[in-house]
Amino acid sequence: MGRVRPSDTGIPETVAAEEARPTALLPMTQLLRISAFWLGLTAIDTAYGLFVQMRLTYSDLRGDVGLGLASAIVAVGGAVVAIAVQPTVGSISDYSTSRWGRRKPYIVFGALLDVVFLLGIAYANSLVAIAAFVILLNLSTNTARGPFQGYVPDLVAESQVGMASAMVGLMQVAGNVTGFALASIAAALNYLPLALIAVAVIELVTMGSVVLGVGQGLPPRPRQGKSWVAIARGTWATDILRQRSYMWLVASRLFFLMAGGILFSYAAAYLKYAFGYTQEEAGLVFILMLGALVVGNAMAIVPASRVSDRVGRKPVIYGACLFGAIGVGLTALAPVLPLAICGAAIYGTAAGTFMAVDWAFMTDIIPRASAGRYMGLSNVATGSSGLLATVVGGLVLDWVTSAAGPAAGPRAAFLVGVALYGVAALLLRPVVEPRRGTAAPDAAEPLFA
Repeated sequence: MGRVRPSDTGIPETVAAEEARPTALLPMTQLLRISAFWLGLTAIDTAYGLFVQMRLTYSDLRGDVGLGLASAIVAVGGAVVAIAVQPTVGSISDYSTSRWGRRKPYIVFGALLDVVFLLGIAYANSLVAIAAFVILLNLSTNTARGPFQGYVPDLVAESQVGMASAMVGLMQVAGNVTGFALASIAAALNYLPLALIAVAVIELVTMGSVVLGVGQGLPPRPRQGKSWVAIARGTWATDILRQRSYMWLVASRLFFLMAGGILFSYAAAYLKYAFGYTQEEAGLVFILMLGALVVGNAMAIVPASRVSDRVGRKPVIYGACLFGAIGVGLTALAPVLPLAICGAAIYGTAAGTFMAVDWAFMTDIIPRASAGRYMGLSNVATGSSGLLATVVGGLVLDWVTSAAGPAAGPRAAFLVGVALYGVAALLLRPVVEPRRGTAAPDAAEPLFA
């Protein structure tokens, strides 16, 4: 787990200039503005996810379709679009030229379309309509998110990576809190569309903060005669498999996020069937669980970032896997609500730890000049984790419900998450952590050397 020499990771001693990290330090206001857009993006994810949960659990929208299957129907199209769009548009932005720089036009365009599609989800009256608008929302939000993933590495100097990662984590926590709180309040007031209207406004404000207040970042990569189609196709070229540590880290991220994703996907079903709460009561309980999550997140993010700068990223992520398994397991087995809330707090500690370190670790490993492509591809794990969590958790939920009753279904689904944290820890083992002060190359050892 210690540091290794550049030669041990395939990193050349002399790194090409375009791969070197920026050296100019950003003022704190700039770091805040960059990170703020994460708040808007994460608030959308959380708010519309909980909105869909509530509609499927507490209305007749799904008809005779099982809850797990209905959840998968809504999730699958959006996840496929997210997986395809985010890395492709991120890679295209690496080569784009405009008076605003290579990232900002995509951020603006995607954020404006998000508002339209959020309103579509808010007032959709059928399962098919919600699924269609979820697909469109994933198209627009990932058009913004892919280039934005590469925008941060464009600007942040190595000495600020730990701080920037902690701020990214804090803003993601703030986004989760905002989206979760708005959806919970809207549920308690019995007017769910209010949550999506509010997060649309928040995203526009945070987008404006980035676009109007932050510099352009690195210049575009030279196209060298490549067509845009060739660049888009090249996003998925097999050279990515030579980035051995990168591929294992993405796989570990996938299973870590799947584990927590099951908790979020079926929290409403858990409260309804395990404890018998109505929609309004569940909205109030969500606020209590949110408070527990926030406490866990707040206690973990900054310390985790600082510890990772000293002992490395991997040990901290191992700790996040352990705490995640404990928290989700406690929630799954809790006979009373207070224990479930304690489990949520422990899970919040794990999630906060992971968010504080994951972005920094990915930034340590990826080639700098292709940040849009690599950060976008890393988010294949994020995009597919929600779908896989919904499908895997939903299949278990429906099967156990039919065999042992509705109260057992959500609990069994949560226990699957415990196993997934173990898989995430195992997949992290082959990742080689580069020594500070080195940059990732464009080619490394094959994945299965």
